Amino acid sequence: MEFSSFLTSLGTSFIIFIILMLLFTWLSAKPGNAVVYYPNRILKGLEPWEGGLKTRNPLAWIREALASTEQDIINMSGIDTAVYFVFLGTVLGILVLSGVLLLLVLLPTASTDDEVKKNAKSTTSKGTFNDLDQLSMANIEERSPRLWAFLIAVYWVSLVTYVLSWKAYKHVSALRANALMSPEVKPEQFAALVRDLPDVTPGQTRKEQVDSYFKSIYPDTFYRSLVVTNNKKVDKIWAELEGYRKKLARTEAIYEESRRKGNSEGNRPTNKTGFLGLCGKQVDSIEYYNEKIKKMTQKLEAEQKVTLQEKQLGAALVFFTDRVTAALAAQSLHAQMVDKWTVTDAPEPRQLIWTNLTIKFFVRIVRQYMVYVLVFLTIVFYMIPIGFISAITTLENLRKLLPFLKPIVDQVQIKTVLEAYLPQLALIIFLALLPMFLLFLSKIEGIPSGSHVIRAASGKYFYFSVLNVFIGVTIGGTLFDTLKSVEEEPNSLVPLLAKSLPGNATFFITFVALKFFVGYGLELSRIVPLIIYHLRRKYLCKSEAEIREAWFPGDISYATRVPSDMLIITIVLCYSVIAPVIIPFGVLYFALGWLVLRNQALKVYVPSYESYGRMWPHMHTRIMGALLLYQVTMLGYFGVIQFYYTPILIPLPILSLLFYYVCRRKFYNAFCHTALEVASQELKETPNMELIFRSYIPPSLIPEKQEDEQFEGALSRVSRAGSFV
Repeated sequence: MEFSSFLTSLGTSFIIFIILMLLFTWLSAKPGNAVVYYPNRILKGLEPWEGGLKTRNPLAWIREALASTEQDIINMSGIDTAVYFVFLGTVLGILVLSGVLLLLVLLPTASTDDEVKKNAKSTTSKGTFNDLDQLSMANIEERSPRLWAFLIAVYWVSLVTYVLSWKAYKHVSALRANALMSPEVKPEQFAALVRDLPDVTPGQTRKEQVDSYFKSIYPDTFYRSLVVTNNKKVDKIWAELEGYRKKLARTEAIYEESRRKGNSEGNRPTNKTGFLGLCGKQVDSIEYYNEKIKKMTQKLEAEQKVTLQEKQLGAALVFFTDRVTAALAAQSLHAQMVDKWTVTDAPEPRQLIWTNLTIKFFVRIVRQYMVYVLVFLTIVFYMIPIGFISAITTLENLRKLLPFLKPIVDQVQIKTVLEAYLPQLALIIFLALLPMFLLFLSKIEGIPSGSHVIRAASGKYFYFSVLNVFIGVTIGGTLFDTLKSVEEEPNSLVPLLAKSLPGNATFFITFVALKFFVGYGLELSRIVPLIIYHLRRKYLCKSEAEIREAWFPGDISYATRVPSDMLIITIVLCYSVIAPVIIPFGVLYFALGWLVLRNQALKVYVPSYESYGRMWPHMHTRIMGALLLYQVTMLGYFGVIQFYYTPILIPLPILSLLFYYVCRRKFYNAFCHTALEVASQELKETPNMELIFRSYIPPSLIPEKQEDEQFEGALSRVSRAGSFV
């Protein structure tokens, strides 16, 4: 890539961002688009536009994002979102403080040497990109005393990371504690999840077993239990019933619309009862769906009774009358054997993955290791196509492999754009195929909550991204270009790979620029969700529920967003000393991300769960992982360029591991469990235990008639043994 092409790519990216931002300003001001650009505010009963639409400044969103406080984020999107912004702010601080020294010291140090002129092969862009080569370590002569500046910079970046990540850990820990000490009643703070129940004794039901066990241990504070049941059949009936209710609502909306547009009688909708509504008897849709709902309701009630009485499984939720007992139970050893009576914190009701609750202890362990093996194989086999993509998606290689493209790619305008974006776009599209597979793998481990599945998938995606994108692209591109040299001299592989780091700097600079200019431009403008919403509303939506479903935004998607951010910080850290010019691009990525996503958190995204910051220890671990990779990379690179004082860097990886160990020992337990001093804070009001209990009943088991006493078994209030539940 030539320097002019590089500048063109950056300019094009910036222009795209400006266009998308102007589109956002124009489209978000239209009242008909409010549900796409301000759904979070609308759902909370607030006006979409602060201060009114007519007086609104086109750049008011920037002012509002900058003026918002952490408490504003918590009020609108919860603790987890606030913690995500702590992460963005911490990483931004690391890059800014690191850049102060690296840019002011290393750039002049590199630019005043002349190694590039002596050795054109060791350039940042393989011999053509001399303007940036002169600003990188590629321009420093081997064993030069100037390398001392770069060695000290490695220590400076590490020190900044230690200090800021420690402060962030303390801050997030306080955020979590304050949220859990809230006087508001939260159902999950009065419940505990019990798994690995032993076999019941003859003549005893599962419900009686759970009640008697916990009543004997917690006689004064045990309230009630909810035994997990096999809901497969009842869920299917309930889903069918809900489907008919939606069809009825849609049919009634169509009928009302015909009454408004035509005569007062209107045209009653009809449908055929056969396969897919294409054949069979023609019937009145409203009457038909009402009849179906009546029959399915009766069927559901009958199946609910059977499920609760006869399909009780080996897991339960137990409820206590105070938060301290629930917290104490969740972190106590209840049985002598580790695979019996496993008690943990209960997730939020909306987070529970019911099918995973009954998976046995050792089965979970086996599944976990099997998933690790699958992830490892996925990483290995994905590295092959990613390395191949990084190698072939250059214009020179495409000309060789696909000669018929020469007339197209040789056009100046097309050539410039393709040179700048083709490899990066191919890589981004290829990576987009992975998240759903990793979420599936995490779920089959037997994890009980949705937020934990997202954390697990996020970790897998991070390791995948680092090993395949950062390492895979570097190795793949180098091996493809130097395969002949490696065949002739196999011992030259390690030096070649080390020297390939500066050679791939421009690829990653463009990759980062594409992510923040185009990625955040699309995020802010919400062009795709806007188009989908208007198409669905015009052609598919009839009822209010369907319209709401069309514009409902979902959450901030931590499973993919956090690993993507982690990949960027890994790339920027690893190249920060080798090619310091990458630091401003990293700063722009996280600064722009902070600004755009703050707007989205305040106005767009609706959290699908609240885990009170439990993602943070995983974020901190990945930051430490990125730092460790950076330190090992620099240790190897300094060794390859034969700097005598390279061993001075050896303590850094050890120091990072020690720092991580101290952080984990000091803070981590408070993220796994609720501290008793936190749980002991007074509540604003006496908790309504019946409402807390009912919040955990699966939707398919909620009775149509709100009379709990009609059921026995898993939801009964009093067991046959006579214990209060």
